[in-house]
Amino acid sequence: MIHTIGRRKTSIARVYLTPGNGNITVNDRDYKIYFPVGPLQYVCTQAQTTVNAAEAYDITVNVMGGGIRGQAEAIRLGIARALVKVNEENKSPLRKEGLMTRDPRMVERKKPGQRKARKRFQFSKR
Repeated sequence: MIHTIGRRKTSIARVYLTPGNGNITVNDRDYKIYFPVGPLQYVCTQAQTTVNAAEAYDITVNVMGGGIRGQAEAIRLGIARALVKVNEENKSPLRKEGLMTRDPRMVERKKPGQRKARKRFQFSKR
């Protein structure tokens, strides 16, 4: 069993990879039930299809935090890292697709004395 972690925004996905027949389980549910829309299902399986390992491993994922899109992208990063742990030759095609890079963009924090992170309260000159 191989264990890796993927993160995106505030989502954290713990990925467990075992030899099997291609089942993906997210929070004790099938990934097609957890992610009901097609683009998010594609994001979850993108790493395996890139290296032609779609039906070689069973994947169990525990994911929490953030929204549904951030969770899907965190799962994608965790699966990509696990596939590299399995076989170092997988790193080159995954990196070429941009799946090995952790996206650092996060929500900017709200500052005191302002309405939001950058928006200020209305300024009155007189």
